[in-house]
Amino acid sequence: MITYKDHADITVDQAIDLYVRSTLGERRPIDHPETFEAMLKHANLTVSAWDGEKLVGISRTLTDFAYVAYLADLAVDEEYQQQGIGKQLIEETKIRLGPHCMIVLLAAPKANDYYPHLGFEHNPRAWMLKK
Repeated sequence: MITYKDHADITVDQAIDLYVRSTLGERRPIDHPETFEAMLKHANLTVSAWDGEKLVGISRTLTDFAYVAYLADLAVDEEYQQQGIGKQLIEETKIRLGPHCMIVLLAAPKANDYYPHLGFEHNPRAWMLKK
């Protein structure tokens, strides 16, 4: 049985391991634990999915809780995908946001087709300024 927690104590090693097991590690700084530590520490809202003591999913969000929430990371262990965990992580995130707060995200290439069936609308006006 999968349990969902908000702001659980997630170690950097647990997070990096999950990101690797989810393929999101391909686009995240898994070789920089100090960056990962800051990512976990400074997210406003983190919801995690657990199979017993094993971290199997995470929704990491930056938000003002009223108007907009940027879903920075949605990662589910590949062995646990297609079981509704990602969808439930988004639902758990929505529950914790204000009633009028929208969620925006940048889809990973492999997940681009995942979001429309959850009700997300495509917006071609996203821009990035990389350091």
